[in-house]
Amino acid sequence: MRKTSTYTVDSEGRDKGKTFLLTEMAATKAEDWAIRVMLALGAANVDIPDGALQLGMAALAEIGLKKLFAIDAVSIRPLLAELMECVEFIPNPQKPQVKVGYPLFESQVEEVKTLLMLKWEVLKLHLDFSLAAGLSESLGNTLEAGKHKPGTRTSPK
Repeated sequence: MRKTSTYTVDSEGRDKGKTFLLTEMAATKAEDWAIRVMLALGAANVDIPDGALQLGMAALAEIGLKKLFAIDAVSIRPLLAELMECVEFIPNPQKPQVKVGYPLFESQVEEVKTLLMLKWEVLKLHLDFSLAAGLSESLGNTLEAGKHKPGTRTSPK
């Protein structure tokens, strides 16, 4: 079963209190996504370690997520949009079974920072938790410095 987690925005702003369900991509989709990211990094002249293409998402932790900023906007936009396909908005946390998927929930998100945090949380969900924690000097620290805190990790039922 795919991993899931919830993320509730708790920092000040228009999105404070909004809750989202994050669901891991299917393994084949995640592998394809990671390969396309690594190919884009290679096209941006980022050094890709030998064997990285075979490691899929795990290779991204070794390469370092901050190197994603080397990818041009035309290449990165569809990859980031695919991360958002893993996110669903929960309008009422008392009724978590009612969810609004991407792109319909876009009108619910009012802060750019929330979108960035949702992408970061989806990446952490796909990476081994210890690998994601090891990325402390990359994108995560930058985004989390804004006082967004991840929600509670949940198990599928």
